[in-house]
Amino acid sequence: MLNFVLPRPSSLRRLALAPTLLLALGACVPRQAETPPTATASTTPSTASFYPLETGLSWSYLPEGEALTRERYVLSVTGPTLLGNDAATGYRFFGRGVDRSLYRQVNGQGQFLLGFSLPGLLVTLTPPMREYPAPSEWRAGLVWSGDMTVRVLQDGKVQHESKAEYRFTVLEQRTVTLPSGERRDVWVVNRQIVETGAGNLFPASSELWFAPYIGEVRTPESLLQVGRNYSSR
Repeated sequence: MLNFVLPRPSSLRRLALAPTLLLALGACVPRQAETPPTATASTTPSTASFYPLETGLSWSYLPEGEALTRERYVLSVTGPTLLGNDAATGYRFFGRGVDRSLYRQVNGQGQFLLGFSLPGLLVTLTPPMREYPAPSEWRAGLVWSGDMTVRVLQDGKVQHESKAEYRFTVLEQRTVTLPSGERRDVWVVNRQIVETGAGNLFPASSELWFAPYIGEVRTPESLLQVGRNYSSR
């Protein structure tokens, strides 16, 4: 037989008072001051173009092979802006100490890169580099190329100028599974850029993957898209 020893009446009274005492003590603990709300404005995009350029769109990236828990790089569309006198769409790429702004145009001929800026420096491409063809032109074997003048400016003054030639080749279209489990058809593109003179602002040869409406799935810097803030078709 099991024997249970009941607490004394005085002990029961102390137990009954315990919740009241805890509440009273809790009321004496100073509370952390709440952070007051701040005045902010944000844009929530509902759709994306074939070449995504809507203000507020954003994507996150990680180097191939890295754990999904690592700090991510983020690319976001900041909206219409100017690069000199040229209208452009602004993008910001940041993370892990990197902070870069990019300036692009999209028209009937495709997507073009006008230049980009780093803290204290501005790089312009003249004429702009054609990154992608017109949407209807995509096919395996497609090639486009061009040449451009690369200028590095600081405080509005040219610090370096060089020539560069680029060549893009569409290798194939393949289906890939993204880290999220989503399956997408991507265009696999080889990009080659040859710069004359010092500079080396671009990888000489790189491979990127592009998917309509969701942008670069794999960047020329070997970063994989691991998330975005919108749903696409």
